[in-house]
Amino acid sequence: MTALLFGILTIALVGPIPQALAHASWPLYAPRAAMTLWQAVALAAVLSAFSTGLAIAANLLSPGVNGAPTTNPFDEVERLGWFLWTVYVIVFALTLLVGAKLIYSIVRVGVRTRARRNQHRMLIDLVDRVDRHRERGRDIRVLDVPAPLAYCLPGLRGSRVVLSEGVLNRLTDDELSAVIEHERAHLRARHDLVLEAFIALHEAFPRFVRSRSALGAVELLAEALADDQAAHATAPATVGRALVACADATAPRGTMAVGGPTTLVRVRRLCDVRPLPLVSTTAYLLAVAILVVPTLAVAIPWLTELRRLVAHM
Repeated sequence: MTALLFGILTIALVGPIPQALAHASWPLYAPRAAMTLWQAVALAAVLSAFSTGLAIAANLLSPGVNGAPTTNPFDEVERLGWFLWTVYVIVFALTLLVGAKLIYSIVRVGVRTRARRNQHRMLIDLVDRVDRHRERGRDIRVLDVPAPLAYCLPGLRGSRVVLSEGVLNRLTDDELSAVIEHERAHLRARHDLVLEAFIALHEAFPRFVRSRSALGAVELLAEALADDQAAHATAPATVGRALVACADATAPRGTMAVGGPTTLVRVRRLCDVRPLPLVSTTAYLLAVAILVVPTLAVAIPWLTELRRLVAHM
C-alpha cells in the first residue's frame, strides 16, 4: 500500500500538479513564493520516486513466515502472487532507471552548459569594446554588432552582462540601467542553477508522465523575479519600456536574455502589480507540506523498523 501511494504521488508531482500550476495565473503576482513551491514540487517528486523504490524493496525483501529473510525468489512470488510480484519488480526497475537517468542528466546538463559558457565567455572577452560603458561595472561587455543582444552569462570565473550596440542605440540611460539590473538579478539569484535542475529533472522522467509546461513556467518566474529587482532599482514603467525595446533581443544557448516571447506577459504584469500576501503564505505552507509529508512518511517506518531491530539485538 505504501509503494502504491508513493507511486501515485510521484506521478501526480511530475504530471498533473505541474500542469495545473503552470496554467495558474497567481504565480506571476507572487513569483518568489511560486518559485519556492515549484522547487518543492520538483524535490518532492524525486523523493517520492525513490520512496516508491524503497517501499517496493522492503516488500520484496520482507521477512518470511519464520521471521528470517527469504533467500528464494519463488517464496516471494508465492507470498505476493505472480501479478503483484511482477508489478513490484517492474516499478522498482523503473525507479532505478529514473534515478540513474537523473544523475546522468544532472552531470550531462552541467558539463555541457559550462563548456558552452566557458567558450562563449572567452569569445566575448576577445571582441569586447572596452571603451564603451565600462563605468557601469567591470562585468559589462559590449559587442559591436547591430543586432539587439542583451543577456547575462553566469559563471564561477566571473559573470558577464553582454550588450550590443544595437540595444544601446535603442535605450535611454534609465532603460539601460534597468536592463543591466535585470541581468544582474539573474546572476545574484543564480537562476541558471534552478533552470539547470529543472532541465535535468525534465529529461530524467519518462515523457508520458512529465509536464512539458513546467520548465517554461519556471523560466517565466525567473524573468518575473528579475523584472521585480529591476523595477525596484529603477521604476516599473522604465522596466516595461526597456522590455518592449528589447523584445526581439536574442541570446545564445546557456544564457538568459532580457527579451523573448514572454515580453508581453511580463509588461502586462508590471502594469498590474497586485500583491497577494495570503496567496504567498499559502504557497510557502504548501511547499513545506509537500516536502515534509513524503519525508516523514518514509522516515518514520524506517526509524521504527530500525528501533525494533536494535531492541532485539
